[in-house]
Parts: sequence; C-alpha cells; structure tokens
Amino acid sequence: MPYKIITKRMLNDTIALMEVEVPHIAKKAEAGQFIIFRVDEQGERVPLTIAEYDRKKGTVTIIFQTVGASTKMLNAFEEGDYILDFVGPLGKPTHIDPVTKRVCVVGGGVGNAIAYPQAKALHNAGIAVDMISGFRSKDIIILENEMQSVTDNLYIMTDDGTYGEKGLVTEKLKALLDAGTKYDEVVAIGPVIMMKFVAATTKPYGIKTIVSLNPIMVDGTGMCGGCRVNVGGETKFACVDGPDFEAHEVDFDELMKRNSFYKEREAHDKEHVCRLTGGKRHG
Repeated sequence: MPYKIITKRMLNDTIALMEVEVPHIAKKAEAGQFIIFRVDEQGERVPLTIAEYDRKKGTVTIIFQTVGASTKMLNAFEEGDYILDFVGPLGKPTHIDPVTKRVCVVGGGVGNAIAYPQAKALHNAGIAVDMISGFRSKDIIILENEMQSVTDNLYIMTDDGTYGEKGLVTEKLKALLDAGTKYDEVVAIGPVIMMKFVAATTKPYGIKTIVSLNPIMVDGTGMCGGCRVNVGGETKFACVDGPDFEAHEVDFDELMKRNSFYKEREAHDKEHVCRLTGGKRHG
C-alpha cells in the first residue's frame, strides 16, 4: 500500500522534511523510534528516525539528507506523491527516567533532526532541557525555531563562527560543566566521532550519557545482523536493542570501522549501487 506525502519542505540545500500519511504508524509512534522506507520495488530499505508524529492527523514526519541513491530519489518526490513502503515504528522509544530533572541534548549536523524529537519528549515530560547544536556553518542550520521551543537554553555552535558561538559541541559542553551546570543525563546524537568525544567529555564527571547509534542496517528486525554494535563487551543490535545505548559502554572505534566498510567500494566502483547506502536514520 503506497503512502501519501502530505507536506514537503527543504530545511537547507540538502536536507528535506516530509510529512507522510501513515495512520497505523502515527498511532503507536514514540520519540526515539524509526521507520524504514522503500521508494519502489527495486529500492533499498532505508531507515530514518521519526522526527514528529501527529496521531490526530495520522501523519509521521521524517527528515533526511540527500546523500545516497534512495534519498535522492525520495527527495525528487513532491507533495501528493506516494512512497511504496513505509514500515514502523521500529526500535525502542526514548526512555525517560521519572527522577530526571535536567538533561543536556547534544546534536551534530543532521543528527539534530534526531536530537530534536528527543529534546521535545523530555521537555513535554517536564524535564529542564538544555541543547547544544553543532553545524559547520550558518547556511546549513536546521530546526532552530523548533529546538528553541522545547529547550530552556539552546546553544548553537558553528565550526567557522558564522552563527552562534564558534567551536565544537564538546567544548561548549565542557565549559558548561566546568562552570558548575549540573545534568542528570546527557544525550548525544550525531556523527560517531562526535558521540565518542561527548562520551569522553562526560565520563570524568560521572554523568549518565546516552547515544543514538547509526550502524548499517538492512531489515530492521535484528535478523540480518548488519546493525550489530559492541556495548559493554556484548553484541547488541541497534534496530531492536536500541537505537539508544549507554555511551560509556559503546565501542566507538569498532562502530566507525564497520560504518566505513563499504566506502572504498562505493568510491571506486561507479557501476555499483550499494543497497546499504545511507546507513541508519541519515539516508
């Protein structure tokens, strides 16, 4: 059954937002979960995080970056067009501890599209939320107004200093911690290297830190084993055990190695179209 695109808008030159009519998914969706789409019968299965859901309208919103064949095909669709397959909700929802009082959510690049719904869920639960959002430059910033609406303090960092503060998200996080800001939990979502260094930043302070992992994924049910990650010395599957994990237990080096497994082939084999293009939630 094809699924209708209700709304489409570009957040910047390469990142698009789509609201899709999928009542059965909207009915059950929670923050932190994801869907898998397929544009046509020959298309690959691509996972994307649920950015928003509206149970009354029966819609789910996805945000994706056009980096691979399937996301480029999806981005060619317009309002009123139909996506062939749209499966979900998959994965475990974001866990909200009732004793948590204050959280810092750290997002990097397109990872802010995933960080935003988690920040919103925490905010709606009555938790004080600070958010540190990192981008390369001003021209690729997304969801600023949306993030502002669900945070007590929003800190935007840019690599080149063209907007907000110049510097890395880890630098801002450390500055806040050194200034005496107390967090019950830190949530980091973005490039693996960024999440690795956020975990390294919080560890000396003994702060519980959660990361949303994005390994290569195919079926989304734990059967293919493609999304396996090493957490606390044990093999976990991001699609069914995650995507959220305790950051200080994740083997980030192994994850980065696995995520780069196909890059050389994709770069040199021009005729090859990898069915894993895009990886977890970023398309």
